[in-house]
Amino acid sequence: MAAPGSLVTIAQDEILTGEAVALDVQPVGFFLRAVGVLIDMVASVLLLLGVVWFLDRVGGNLWDSSLAPIVLISTIVLVWVVLPTAVETFSRGRSLGKLAVGSRIVRLDGGAAGFRHAFIRSLTGVFELWMTLGAVAAMVAMFTPRAQRLGDLLAGTYAERTRAQPLPLPAAPLPPELTGWAEIADVGRLPDRLARRALHFVRIAPQLDPTSRLRNAEAICTEVRAYVSPVPDVHPEVFLRGVVAIRRERDAASLAGQSERVASLTAGTDAPPAGFPQR
Repeated sequence: MAAPGSLVTIAQDEILTGEAVALDVQPVGFFLRAVGVLIDMVASVLLLLGVVWFLDRVGGNLWDSSLAPIVLISTIVLVWVVLPTAVETFSRGRSLGKLAVGSRIVRLDGGAAGFRHAFIRSLTGVFELWMTLGAVAAMVAMFTPRAQRLGDLLAGTYAERTRAQPLPLPAAPLPPELTGWAEIADVGRLPDRLARRALHFVRIAPQLDPTSRLRNAEAICTEVRAYVSPVPDVHPEVFLRGVVAIRRERDAASLAGQSERVASLTAGTDAPPAGFPQR
């Protein structure tokens, strides 16, 4: 939690809760959102055709009567507005397409979306999805950071990834001489690709010959030092082992917190769980 009067810097892939806690989240990308929406639209068309067929079978000459326009419009409203609103409300932001791609609709502050959000999204979807065959939704989503469609912008929601990445494999333990340094070390700026290189080296280091082992340790250490503060005065390999251990511990805590938050949304809790790791 940020201190009173302090500024909270929010990255593009973070959300800010009411307690001024920055949560590291993974919005669903444009392609997966498009696939999810397409699945929902196909399911809605099939359902609409099924309802029309059922009414035709049980209603006799219903479609030849003056009530046909009223029944058709009512059926469309039921399938395109009422049912999507009910499904997203009672499933806490899920639908058939979202289940398929592993996403959930949540508020901008990370809480579970409710009836109002689902209704605005469904009502707007009649225009941006059905009347324009998804063209408006696609154009808007391509130019928003979290691939939000028009209904999301009006409702204050976005699609969050619910399939958390597996916990990272155990790495080498923190070297004892770096115990004090680990309490103040800042490794958050380390790029993921460079962190993976350091992790790979730490794992294969015992299999390398001494000369190659030292050369690789020094090369990777030179790159890592630019993103770590403060830099301890230790052997390059010891330094890399310390950085990898800290990253693994913090990544594991972040992934565990993400899984806990998804579980809290499923259980119907609007607020993120207490103690969710800050970034």
